Amino acid sequence: MEKSTITLTRRIQLLIDLPANEQKEMWEKLYRYQNRCFRAANLIVSHLYVQEMIKDFFYLTEDVQYKLADVNKDEMGIFTRSKTHTTARMVFDRFKGEIPTDILGSLNNTIQSTFSKNKVDYWQGSKSLRNFKKDIPIPLPVKCTTKMRYDVEKKAFCFNMFAIPVKTYLGKDFSDKRLIMERLLRKEIKVCTSQIQLKAGKIYWLAVFEFEKEDHLLKPEIIAEASLSLEHPIVVKANNARMNIGSKEEFLYRRLAIQASNKRIRAGVAYSRSGNGTKRKQKALHKTENLENRFVSHHLHLYSRQLIDFCIRQQAGTLILKDQEDKIGIAKEQEFVLRNWSYYELQTKIKYKAEKAGIELIIG
Repeated sequence: MEKSTITLTRRIQLLIDLPANEQKEMWEKLYRYQNRCFRAANLIVSHLYVQEMIKDFFYLTEDVQYKLADVNKDEMGIFTRSKTHTTARMVFDRFKGEIPTDILGSLNNTIQSTFSKNKVDYWQGSKSLRNFKKDIPIPLPVKCTTKMRYDVEKKAFCFNMFAIPVKTYLGKDFSDKRLIMERLLRKEIKVCTSQIQLKAGKIYWLAVFEFEKEDHLLKPEIIAEASLSLEHPIVVKANNARMNIGSKEEFLYRRLAIQASNKRIRAGVAYSRSGNGTKRKQKALHKTENLENRFVSHHLHLYSRQLIDFCIRQQAGTLILKDQEDKIGIAKEQEFVLRNWSYYELQTKIKYKAEKAGIELIIG
């Protein structure tokens, strides 16, 4: 049976809601949690790998049992507890008192799930074992999020995470983050286990929300056909209607202009006045940092939204992306197209918007 809900992730900046002189202790706590997650994640994945590969240790005696099961439930088992609990207990004992066990439990479940999906590739040698870095996000279980509310005086959504008071910073929010938070307070949607990311001295909440799929009067027998190209980002037709979404001039030429501008700025950095070292010399470069990525992401969101709105207007319950494999193959052969046309990113944005609207997506 098809699920009636969908999960979406939103990146929301958080500020510690305490006086400046009390924030140091909170930052130390968060960085300690991140460090323990980094160490625990690598320990968990290493133990899982050894457990799965122990049967390949041909130099062990024949008397050695290697069934990955609880010995209390299976006499051939080699564990004193369930397979999932082996790594959980290992990190609980290792980091007891340094980090909440809820975080370690959530981390263990996530890594166990990911490892199970990839273990065949590990066994065949077609994929290397994942290595976690020091900037790993911190799992945020639902029970570690409390006192969610909207503070009128602060004009922000406030809550406690790991007993640390925080508030949201939405800035000039042109997306749906504020609407989502308002719906969360009204309990129209619910938040799932999320993550906290510490990056460049800032805190980001990678919030995972569970939505009910949108209810539209769609007819599965009505099929919309769409194709992605350089001349028009998306060309779609359904029934007797046809629509060109975006244009080459709007997207490609503007992107090339941003690239050329960035190249000129980089060339001119060497001749800029320093004053305060590299920070002053690269001031112009920092202003355009990630400008191209932001431009591309915004426009692809816009194009995919227009495509799904077209399907809803036409009551199309099925959307087919035509000849995508051929076009991606051509793009890989042509460096210019591969560098400047984000086929895969646009396809990803179309996929989750179609799922949210209840439209079946077929990629041909």
